[in-house]
Amino acid sequence: MARLSVFEQVSVDGYFVDRHGDMSWAKGRRDEEFDAFVEGNAAGGSTLVFGRVTYEMMASFWPTNWAASANPVVAERMNALPKIVFSRTLGSADWHNTRLVRSDLIGEIERLKGRDSDLAVLGSGSIVAQLAEADLVDEYQIVVFPLVLGGGRSMFEGQTRRFGVEPLEVRRFHNGCVLLRYEPARQ
Repeated sequence: MARLSVFEQVSVDGYFVDRHGDMSWAKGRRDEEFDAFVEGNAAGGSTLVFGRVTYEMMASFWPTNWAASANPVVAERMNALPKIVFSRTLGSADWHNTRLVRSDLIGEIERLKGRDSDLAVLGSGSIVAQLAEADLVDEYQIVVFPLVLGGGRSMFEGQTRRFGVEPLEVRRFHNGCVLLRYEPARQ
């Protein structure tokens, strides 16, 4: 059975975007160690899962020459991996190897988890919240950036059920970011 992992970058106060929907704050903390971690994650081979906003941001960056020169390993993987974008409003999904799904997020993810290929949600806070609510997430990889945004959107925004998580790993990077890996506590 496939596993569903979530990869999210958040501020110390728990927001993945600021009050204006901007996440450019997460771009300025690169260093060799963090870049190697990101490259290792990109090598995983999972099907990438996006909501519309994250998809549009990723699709406007990773297929470009600038992305290929700035981070060739990640760009190659992001462009090659299979991708699914969930959106009711997106007209088309033209990024290579992308499938657009317009409805039934939970049903589609349940069906995909019945297969062999793992799934990875990148960003896409509203998707994360819905999948967490439905208890479909197998692992959370949260990179905490050393800054406070003072407001924005939480990756668990709208969550109505309470659930515990079990720590798997804590890793501090030289750039001040901290990786927290958790799995939901199963009873």
